[in-house]
Amino acid sequence: MSRFNSESYSKIKGRGAQKNVHNRFFELSHEQRDDFLNYCAIEGEQPDQNKTEYLKVFPKTIVNKVKSPDVGMAYSMNMYQGCEHGCVYCYARNSHEFWGYGAGLDFERKILVKADAPKLLEAFIKRKSWQAHPIVMSGNTDCYQPAEKKLEITRACLEIFLKYKHPASIITKNALILRDLDLLKALAKDHLISVNMSITSLSEDTRRIMEPRTASIKKRFEAVNLLSEHGIPVNVMMAPIIPSINSHEILALAKLASEAGASKFSHSIVRLNGAIGQIFADWLHKSLPDRAEKVLHQIEDCHGGTLSDSRLGTRMRGEGQIAKQINDLGKLARLKYFKHKSMPCLNVDLHESYKDGQLRLF
Repeated sequence: MSRFNSESYSKIKGRGAQKNVHNRFFELSHEQRDDFLNYCAIEGEQPDQNKTEYLKVFPKTIVNKVKSPDVGMAYSMNMYQGCEHGCVYCYARNSHEFWGYGAGLDFERKILVKADAPKLLEAFIKRKSWQAHPIVMSGNTDCYQPAEKKLEITRACLEIFLKYKHPASIITKNALILRDLDLLKALAKDHLISVNMSITSLSEDTRRIMEPRTASIKKRFEAVNLLSEHGIPVNVMMAPIIPSINSHEILALAKLASEAGASKFSHSIVRLNGAIGQIFADWLHKSLPDRAEKVLHQIEDCHGGTLSDSRLGTRMRGEGQIAKQINDLGKLARLKYFKHKSMPCLNVDLHESYKDGQLRLF
């Protein structure tokens, strides 16, 4: 039986999610009633302006200790909550509910801005008890999303990392990272920076509907190439791999990543926890109706019959025959195109001498 019964809809341009969903922590919910929509149609008004709001927030801390052992990072920081890139599958959508918003359109249109992030970062890494460990920028939401072009909070944080010779890593899918090439090159001289570039497809048609406000595939590969040429190690992440959407592109994408100079290729299998399952299924039936049920069933096959999977050690890799085929292709891609490549360890030894902002003589 189909999970989607709407016969007609108006696609919201430039967004991944096509609706807002109820915040599970709220007793009350908000919905657009048919009589309101009819009124807007009669009056010639738009029921939804589809505008992005930037809301300043003032957290007391910025660096988070990551307790999950299977995500590949120990500490992370996020300059923004919510992400205008609009990737429909994004695991970070659920976190927007903790801020009082929805995981659907709210996640893409209500961006929480931590303007004090550089000041908070500086205070954190100057603590006497702190021993340098790589801090990942964008552990949750992209630090180079569109707001960064104007606000430059990420750039200011990179300046802090450089000033105190502290190691950092970046996860992004935006070529805007090249704006900060000067800082990245300076950090790379002391092995203090690495970049994880997310590239999920070679198809621009797929990217446009699945990641509507991200940089083009061409620009991302150009960024990988330029970063690598300047000695900045890059890991290309094909994350997530979605059966019957981008699963056929693994080898081809890995080959291009290697040719662009990437030092590593990694992947994960899509999982649709919390509200993301509803958001993704709605998007899938509206954007790719011919294969919607097939894709959903194949995702379920990777996670024990459900779209949601929170099991540590299994949730990223999946299980079952389809997951095995995907993981085997990922392994083959690494053996074929990255056999003699690896990501270097970041330098954690310099920071102690620079904690006061300058090199100690004795």
